[in-house]
Amino acid sequence: MSLMPFLKRKAAPVVDTAGAMADFLTGYSIEVMPRTAEKVADFRAILPVGTRVYIAHIDGTPIEDMVATARRLAGEGFDVMPHMPARIIHDAAMLADWIARYQGEAGVTQALLLAGGVKQPHGAFHSSMQLLETGLFDKAGFTRLHVAGHPEGNRDIDLDGSDRVVMEALRWKQAFSARTDARMALATQFCFEAAPVIDWVNRLQTEGIDLPVHIGIAGPAKLQTLIKFAIACGVGPSLRVLQKRAMDVTKLLLPYEPTEVLTDLARHRAAHPGFGIAQVHFFPLGGITPTATWANEQGGRATRPAAAQG
Repeated sequence: MSLMPFLKRKAAPVVDTAGAMADFLTGYSIEVMPRTAEKVADFRAILPVGTRVYIAHIDGTPIEDMVATARRLAGEGFDVMPHMPARIIHDAAMLADWIARYQGEAGVTQALLLAGGVKQPHGAFHSSMQLLETGLFDKAGFTRLHVAGHPEGNRDIDLDGSDRVVMEALRWKQAFSARTDARMALATQFCFEAAPVIDWVNRLQTEGIDLPVHIGIAGPAKLQTLIKFAIACGVGPSLRVLQKRAMDVTKLLLPYEPTEVLTDLARHRAAHPGFGIAQVHFFPLGGITPTATWANEQGGRATRPAAAQG
């Protein structure tokens, strides 16, 4: 009989789920479009002080509408981060004009750079890396630049279903972040399951990519709405969560809420403090107000709307 004492398994850390969720949602960001922002009478009534609000630039939206939305949000006290979709920007002159308008009229000093949703470029640019290489954001003194992340891959970029090209681009962006003064982060596509996200974030760290991850989460919405957007946006394996739910007639007509995926991610980060997700970014596919209300209820005091702080 061995004299060595039996080794006890290390107990899993005890995690306060409510506290983990509140901490995880603190500082969340949200995405709007000019036409959806118009439906909100006062963002201060639904968003916490200083919330970062991304403004999605859909092909065909006039830059004047984008800048007007940015001006309004900045005037209400929020950090504004407009999209800069490379494939709808004709050339460096247009990019410089957009930057000047956002800065001059709305005081914007941050942007999300991405390829954009159109297949064929309208001009000289086809990737966010080309936008970064212009040096125009650095020249304008932008303090924060976010780029896209794809936890479940991107079939538009890696046609073979791998993530080889996407990972090469992330390594390039990691190297760029080391030589710029702007703070950079990865704002991701939305997902519905925690496990693929956790695996992807851990892989980034093993690859030496330490850009903070702002994980994309779809806000509360009708199931049919989410499935439509998920298929259109190329959501990967986590789409099965919605498909499984759609097969359950007792849940089919109930609105989807991101409670499960956020709880799993929040608990994981609480148990692993070095985990690379820094913030949550909401896609309000079921409406801005319902998403903000849900997030504020889950986050408690830390996510109380600006109007309730006074």
